[in-house]
Amino acid sequence: MRLKQNFCFLSLSYTKIFAIAVSNLVISVALAAPAAKPIEKPTNPLLTNWWKGPYGGIPPFDKITVADFKPALEEAIKMQLAEVEAIANSPAPPTFENTVAALDYSGQTMNRVQEIYLLWQVSMNDSKFQEVAKEMAPKLAGLQDDIFHNEKLFKRIDSVFNSPKKSKLTGEQQRLTWFHETNFILHGARLTEKQKARVSEINQRLATLSTQFSQNELADEENESLTIDKKTDLAGLPQSEIDGAATEATRRKQNGKWVFANTRSAMEPFLTYSENRPLREKAFRMWTSRGDNDNSHNNNKVVTEILSLRSERSKILGFPSYAHWHLDNRMAKNPDTAMDLMMQVWKPALARVKSEVIDMQAIVDADKGNFKIQPWDYRFYAEKVRKAKYDLDLNAVKPFLRLEKVREAMFWMAKQLYGFNFKKLEGVPVYHEDMSVYEVFGANGKQVGLWYFDPYARPGKDSGAWMNNYREQQKIKGQAILPIVSNNANFIKGKPGEPVTISWDDAVTMFHEFGHALHSLNSNVTYPSLSGTNTSGDFVEFPSQFHENYLKTPEILKFLTDQDGKSFPKELVVKIENSKYFNQGFSTLEFLASAIVDMKLHLAQGPIDPHAFEKASLAELQMPSEIVMRHRIPQFGHLFATEDYAAGYYGYLWAQVLDEDAFAAFVEAGGPYDKKMAKLFHDNIMSVGNTVDPAVTYRKFRGRDPKVDALLKARNFPLPESKVQ
Repeated sequence: MRLKQNFCFLSLSYTKIFAIAVSNLVISVALAAPAAKPIEKPTNPLLTNWWKGPYGGIPPFDKITVADFKPALEEAIKMQLAEVEAIANSPAPPTFENTVAALDYSGQTMNRVQEIYLLWQVSMNDSKFQEVAKEMAPKLAGLQDDIFHNEKLFKRIDSVFNSPKKSKLTGEQQRLTWFHETNFILHGARLTEKQKARVSEINQRLATLSTQFSQNELADEENESLTIDKKTDLAGLPQSEIDGAATEATRRKQNGKWVFANTRSAMEPFLTYSENRPLREKAFRMWTSRGDNDNSHNNNKVVTEILSLRSERSKILGFPSYAHWHLDNRMAKNPDTAMDLMMQVWKPALARVKSEVIDMQAIVDADKGNFKIQPWDYRFYAEKVRKAKYDLDLNAVKPFLRLEKVREAMFWMAKQLYGFNFKKLEGVPVYHEDMSVYEVFGANGKQVGLWYFDPYARPGKDSGAWMNNYREQQKIKGQAILPIVSNNANFIKGKPGEPVTISWDDAVTMFHEFGHALHSLNSNVTYPSLSGTNTSGDFVEFPSQFHENYLKTPEILKFLTDQDGKSFPKELVVKIENSKYFNQGFSTLEFLASAIVDMKLHLAQGPIDPHAFEKASLAELQMPSEIVMRHRIPQFGHLFATEDYAAGYYGYLWAQVLDEDAFAAFVEAGGPYDKKMAKLFHDNIMSVGNTVDPAVTYRKFRGRDPKVDALLKARNFPLPESKVQ
């Protein structure tokens, strides 16, 4: 997932309030149109030009307060609209430079303010900020509509798009022209004034509802927790998890107890290792009921209204459903193609789950458990099967997954593949003391950008993991504007002075989110809307998931030492390799259930009751009773705290097809670090952003279209009968 812009992790991905080109615009340029009226020099730190200065410009995190956001956003909205009006009302005939490029480089101040505003929304979201977010959400949505529904502006863009002179533009310029033309049409540029007014009304209401959904989910995560009073109830839990729970209890002024927060980073380990079955059930129900409790934070009515409004808007825009509208300019193109891929994988995954459950139930029966496996049992008994079948205890792996060593390993991977070097900076302003900042250099010794790291959980911070873009890479009249990116996680701190160790899955997630950061750091394009991770929603997860593969390579594992300096044992490497197909049914099915229900939600017609819809959809899929969706509807932030993954959660699977197929190309060429393949990957995938159609860029890299075979083989699922020789 990239930014929880509102992006996430399998999680965050989430995306920005503006799902449009304008939201990523940054450096203003001299326009052929009349200049906007000068505005007095601001004193608000969010309105200063922090894109100049040390290290190519850094955010003034040490000067920003919540009180700065509302006035800064309101001023930035005025400035953005003034720039847009100047372009729309230019007396000069429309050209690429004075219309399309000018629009793409407009909004410098808006972009700076918005990036930090969205960062606060996912990282420092206290009660004061939440009040600002509630007020500003519809205003920001209104800005989007004011731009997309500007008739004069669209006529100029449309003129450039349909001009015979377009063929003389560079490939990137033609792509940018197509990008803006398509986005304006998809957001209602050709509607009547009455239709535009209704779409704008819907968008502002949706912005309010999405903010409400996000705040409801966060409230249940922060207000609910599992408190343990007796040490005997900690049986089975790794010491690192116990220490983290003790630290959390101290933070909550419950000394002598153990508190497990209602976040994925705390709940999944508890469900995996706790020997107390009643407590596992209690933890599971708390975690899966976020947004679905009988309190003021219930999200079900919010979801129903969001879906209804999205459906209405899509029909006004000329599409049969929201899913058809949202996939129109993605790689899949239509819901049928996405559903076909998901069902190809669903069937073998369902069969695998049934065999996994048989193995787990056998252990329960042998222990005279006298119960059938339930969802709160799955992770716990899966670990018992792992130990029995492969003699692999992931607790034995964790001491070697020290957070700092995993970070070093990621840096080493980046150097081998792209020639990057990371240098830690001191004295750079940060918004929280837990953050660290690194300057990134290329193989030629020149600065590439900045990387911020915010690894720990805290109040006001969304759970999960994600990547942020503080500034997009771009070029303006030959001047290189370097990217500023961050990776964000929610690891639990242990005792002071002791290393933080993470799970194998968390380490995979770190490589995933770092892959998003590398995508932006490698970007080498001219226009900000086409830069880095600003690609198709079902392509953007490809580079991030591709880099997950590197964690298990021997070259990376050698970096992973325990606190005493002991290297990652070779016997553990062998066991991990031998168990690589283990639990693939579960991991595939819990994700796919969410992705398929997402698509069904956005294809459905008429009012939707989330509970009834979820139950009926899973029954139709023959969802095993032992598993629930990875994200149940009332807490599915990917879909309802933003729109970026709505009818698009399938994109993770789509990207996995590309990821497995691409990594197979490296293996076939000689290995994961093959220099020739790394250059091909950099030149055709990592550096081009959205300047070329993603299908074309992949074909240039691989020499052919991707095949689903590599994905099925990676999970040890059978290939379709037609492909079996």
